[in-house]
Amino acid sequence: MELTEELTAPLIDQVFTAQKKQSVIMRQSTAVQRIALLKKMMDWIKTHMEDINRAIHADFKKPYPEISISEIYPVTSEIKHAIKHLETWMKPKKVHTPVTMLGSDSYIHYEPKGSSLIISPWNYPFSLALGPLVSALSAGCTAIIKPSEMTPHTSALIRRMAEEIFDKSQVAVFEGDVDVAQKLLAKPFDHIFFTGSPSVGKMIMKAAAENLSSVTLELGGKSPVIIDSKTNLKDAAEKIVMTKLLNCGQTCVAPDYVLVHTSVKDTFLTELKENIQKMYDPKNKGVEKSKDYARIVNTRHLKRIKHLLADAELKGAQIFWGGYVNEEDNFFEPTILTGLTEEMDIMHEEIFGPILPVISYSDLEEAINYINLKPKPLALYVFSKDNDTIKRVFKETSSGAAVANDCALHFLQNELPFGGVNNSGIGKAHGYFGFLTFSNEKAVMKQRIGMTATKPIYPPYGIISKKIIDSLLRWF
Repeated sequence: MELTEELTAPLIDQVFTAQKKQSVIMRQSTAVQRIALLKKMMDWIKTHMEDINRAIHADFKKPYPEISISEIYPVTSEIKHAIKHLETWMKPKKVHTPVTMLGSDSYIHYEPKGSSLIISPWNYPFSLALGPLVSALSAGCTAIIKPSEMTPHTSALIRRMAEEIFDKSQVAVFEGDVDVAQKLLAKPFDHIFFTGSPSVGKMIMKAAAENLSSVTLELGGKSPVIIDSKTNLKDAAEKIVMTKLLNCGQTCVAPDYVLVHTSVKDTFLTELKENIQKMYDPKNKGVEKSKDYARIVNTRHLKRIKHLLADAELKGAQIFWGGYVNEEDNFFEPTILTGLTEEMDIMHEEIFGPILPVISYSDLEEAINYINLKPKPLALYVFSKDNDTIKRVFKETSSGAAVANDCALHFLQNELPFGGVNNSGIGKAHGYFGFLTFSNEKAVMKQRIGMTATKPIYPPYGIISKKIIDSLLRWF
């Protein structure tokens, strides 16, 4: 809903109240009813593919094939996965009854948390708004979506979709800037799902604490790549270039920097350069002419990335390849940096752009220690033919996800939980884990009437009850 400031607050109040009432009704919803809502989403997406492409392309010139891969497919696959499994997810789960509880039965019931707020980012404005919505509806929650003001065409499209297929008491969209977000965050939502930077995530968590709202924070960080001496360098470079330059580097799970064994560094750098040219400049006309290369979302972010590059150069980094910028078109050429040091801002801030720092190491322990000295990343990637190396990296580092011999692929695996740890996020999403995120796992216990296993230890405590209690402590 695109409104004047005077009308925004009253309408937020109205919609929030309506959704609170509706959430009580939706608590009783069946799998069939929830699946019907998901099918409405799917039908709308299939019918409006061209509208989706145009809106996202208008916001930052993302190529249509890239939109299909990274924006539409993650949502449609999430919907299909939920439709297939929702009935099973919703069933109460019977748990083991210990000897001390004989006569009782215990279950986990999955009830919707209630009203939810989804604050989505600009880098994947369609999929990162609607993916969490699929989980919210699967769990039986109502949802208000606050999409990013930095991608206005896509935000307007999401609002249109919600208005055409949902009642506002089920799903509503409020467009606007930080003022709208603050008005929403003041409400006592049952759950808040935020995707964005760690710095903003801290503010979201503080606001949620005022109402004791539970939160899922999908954040980011500097996701590292380790390349050891036993790597297929051509394969590794191809996969790294693809995932690093997807969406012009504006991806939370993009490789942020590479740690490469010193013995293969030069060959690896050459492979990176050749793969950039193969994918984005096959006719030698310059990457800027490529229809397959997106743009930075706006001038402010372009200048931020330019500053990171300038600061690194000033402090001694060398541009191995790239570096050209066209501010009029928000174009930032793929750039490979070497000669990095810890004094450079680029080694502490998430780049979120098409700059790839490459750092050499001599011993695997050196690379692992380097990663462990930094905040825990959203993802970690290791390329090696040696399984022992892969196992060691996974065991001795901590990250939201870890992938061997590829990058970012785990995001599309609906059977895996997606999310960070500490600085890179709180909570998990996707598939069953997204369903759990918006659900309360309620403990349910049914006790028999009459004599139970615990009645012999009721007061007053006599000799027999004390012997029973001593036995409990000793044997159970």
